[in-house]
Amino acid sequence: MNLEEIKSNYKLIDLFVELCKIPSPSLKEDNLSQKILEYFGKYSIEAGYDDYKNIIAKIPASKGYEDTPSLLLSAHMDVVGGSEEVNIRLSEDGKFIETDKTRTLGADNKAGVAAILDLAINLVRTEIAASAAKLHNKETKHESGTELRALAPPRNDNSIIPHGEIEITFTRDEENGMSGAHNLDTSKLKSKYAVIADGEHLGELNCEGAGFTNLYIKVSGGKGGHSGINIHDKTRISAIKVLTELDSQIPQGVFKQGEKGVITSINAGAICGGAANTYLAESFKEIYAQEKDINIPNKYNAKNIIDSINKNSALNIISSEAQISYSLRSSEPENEEELLNIIKNLVEKTNAKYAGLININLEIKKHLKPFVKNPDIFLTDTIIKAGAKQGLDIKAGSFHAGAETHIFANEKKNSSGEVFNPVIIGLANLENIHSSNEKLDWESFLTGRKWLEEIVSTFAAEFQLPSRT
Repeated sequence: MNLEEIKSNYKLIDLFVELCKIPSPSLKEDNLSQKILEYFGKYSIEAGYDDYKNIIAKIPASKGYEDTPSLLLSAHMDVVGGSEEVNIRLSEDGKFIETDKTRTLGADNKAGVAAILDLAINLVRTEIAASAAKLHNKETKHESGTELRALAPPRNDNSIIPHGEIEITFTRDEENGMSGAHNLDTSKLKSKYAVIADGEHLGELNCEGAGFTNLYIKVSGGKGGHSGINIHDKTRISAIKVLTELDSQIPQGVFKQGEKGVITSINAGAICGGAANTYLAESFKEIYAQEKDINIPNKYNAKNIIDSINKNSALNIISSEAQISYSLRSSEPENEEELLNIIKNLVEKTNAKYAGLININLEIKKHLKPFVKNPDIFLTDTIIKAGAKQGLDIKAGSFHAGAETHIFANEKKNSSGEVFNPVIIGLANLENIHSSNEKLDWESFLTGRKWLEEIVSTFAAEFQLPSRT
């Protein structure tokens, strides 16, 4: 099958591709969120923005399940990638949905958004169809009250899915600063249990995750100077050389590993110095000076900007400023503290070595607290049972990354003042996320969507049986 045939056969894939075609970089999700609200409106699903333009939607419980606790389903709308066009195709082997390799696909996290949106539409659509069928049955009776004929039994894809109240949140800015989750108005939510559909592999279930801390090292205060005229002056220290000297001594990658995998790690995320600031400042002036309807020059494209900076910045200076930033992740606070102490000592020693010539400053900023496993394992057990019904062997685990689960678990409370009990699940096999080689295994996605539906119905069934009439 080609992509058009797959989209025609599976409305989930059609919806996913439609959403992926709408660029939605962090804090620029408006076009996507408007399209989502259009879908909710089309099916008369209660939905709207909170004050931060996150989407909150609600679907009432099906008949007989009104006393079932609410269940929250959540995903984020933003993606890694810019506002450029998203050209989507099927891979040569027919297994994956991907792009033309010019940018990210955005399956992280439009797979989660599409699955939840598709489920919401199906919940409402099947209940509307069931109500219409009952009405039709009533209208086909004789005056004596006997039925002329029974309607054919509903198809499997139109059968009513039992569920309690479903609450949905689609958040902004997860990839950049998680400001959407930080600002989500959870006072509007009844749910205590939350399913965050943001995993990378089908059947993934994580109940705990590492927190992370940002480190910022700045080398500044040197004399600087001309690399030709002043190069002999030993009091003029290159900030870039000092920074690279320090960076070469700081541990990189995995710092500690255990039975659960990586426990503590560190990653250098960005480095900049020398004349790059001048080049960037002048480049931005050039961009802003253009008319709005003129495309930004290709040299400022995300794929070219680093090369452009490197080749166009002045090289004839002794740099007086350079900076580097790190992300430190850890699920064990004592290991994080050990690594921080190593870095602090290295900064102190390097500062002492260049005392009076240049200064090094270390800033430590806690970004996310660790996501700690909740002792209430009801939701976890329910998800595992739902997976078994789909032939999935689900095992609860942990992940070495930050996600919105951390914010729900550590910072947010529902309308009753209860702390959330969130988990993160994966609804499809994704590969090479956050890169131009990102792709989604579409058949695994179909299974994941069925699993999500099974989670909703199993959650309701585990709490109570439907009332009998």
